Amino acid sequence: MKKAWEMASELFLRANPVIRSSEEQTWEDNLDVSAFYDQILALDWGSNVPGSGAPEHIMVAAVQALENRGYTVSKRGYRYLNDGLKAFEQKDYTLLHQYSALLRRELAEAEKDPDSDYWNYRYYRMFAEYLGEVTFPKHVPVCPDTSEFRDRIRAGWLGQLIGGAMGTMVEGYSSRSIFEAFGEVRNYLREPNTYNDDTTYELAFLDAFSKKGYAVTSEDIALSWVGMIPCGWSAEEIAIRNLKNGIFPPESGQYRNPFNEWIGAQMRAGICGMAAPGDPETAADLAWKDGCISHANNGILGEVFNAAMTALCFVEKDVRSILKTAISLIPGDSMYRSVLDFAWDCCERYDDWHPALTECEERYRKYNWIHAYPNACCEVIALYFGEGDFSETLHIITMCGLDADCNAGMVMPVVAIRDGCSSIPEKYMHSAFDTLTTYMRGGMREITMDALVEKTVQAVIRAVETRNGTKTDL
Repeated sequence: MKKAWEMASELFLRANPVIRSSEEQTWEDNLDVSAFYDQILALDWGSNVPGSGAPEHIMVAAVQALENRGYTVSKRGYRYLNDGLKAFEQKDYTLLHQYSALLRRELAEAEKDPDSDYWNYRYYRMFAEYLGEVTFPKHVPVCPDTSEFRDRIRAGWLGQLIGGAMGTMVEGYSSRSIFEAFGEVRNYLREPNTYNDDTTYELAFLDAFSKKGYAVTSEDIALSWVGMIPCGWSAEEIAIRNLKNGIFPPESGQYRNPFNEWIGAQMRAGICGMAAPGDPETAADLAWKDGCISHANNGILGEVFNAAMTALCFVEKDVRSILKTAISLIPGDSMYRSVLDFAWDCCERYDDWHPALTECEERYRKYNWIHAYPNACCEVIALYFGEGDFSETLHIITMCGLDADCNAGMVMPVVAIRDGCSSIPEKYMHSAFDTLTTYMRGGMREITMDALVEKTVQAVIRAVETRNGTKTDL
């Protein structure tokens, strides 16, 4: 194998001199480089959610997220934040690039706030630590090579797409704002589609899982991300940048990533549960491997929670029982468990979901609408009061607002998988769900529902056979 110096030397010695025109000496004919990078940076300071138009200031949210995690951002950092917002308003990109760099340094150097409640809870760094604090229910084997299993996998994907499509139309708004604008949302507000960044990460997971089964590693999944997903948002975007710079999990989810307890991991757990039907422990393991690519601690526990619920719904019919069991699989000394317990207690104290949501909104009002905590509350409320009814659960999770597409994309499969496609009302079925359209590279850019179901089923069959020692060829 050639050394790098030999490769470089050959390239240099083989190069033939040419005379270029003045136009060819710049990039201007092909790309306005300054405008390109200015536009990317501007998204950090002011953007609108593609599906709903909801406003977001990601740099403001970065400061908010870091303080939610028990750190103190300096007065200097706040000065850079406010100066950056002014520069953004004035479209002064020279200053905006400078303030962005200065603010990111302040975030990286933020110090712990000893008075923050965050540090009263245990910080979970490794899956082994998590395993030592929970007791899993017995694994109930599910045969994946049956028409019933295929139907339930189809129901899981359809539930996610239906929920995602419904939620995309209203994500980023409060429950009150949604009601004032649209009343009680029980049907699509516009024609649904499948173009949602949330599912891309599950498809990337499926790509890696199809090749490695239960032996899949965080690195395997991360490489699928890098190869297939061109860009992300918040925690995932930072993780992708870290990965491209050679920073692999779990560091990719921790290094200069203020958003690693947002909803990003929690939103992509469904595939982990479908990959481990009836086996919440394996689902939790897969979720941890996936979650640590972009998240840490409570952010990962959010994915574990949703993965466990999805795995359990293959072998349990009662939604409240599924919910309660999944809550019990989150360590009692974690902050995430305190959130789930608070939401459950609110549900137990009221006969209607509205006052339960109001209490949760007030309790977690300091958290961004994309943070895992307030959205986990919405999941608990919708599953508790939806009582297994597809339409009512979808209605509640949509009306709860916040990151509604992520939330609906996780709770609707839990409801749908239990009884398969027959549990999904016909009014929610749409031709848009026949084919998933994504912004991914490669074969997942567009995939039919039939192909997605078959890919999922075959991946689970191979994984189960390999684990059982009945097949070794992956």
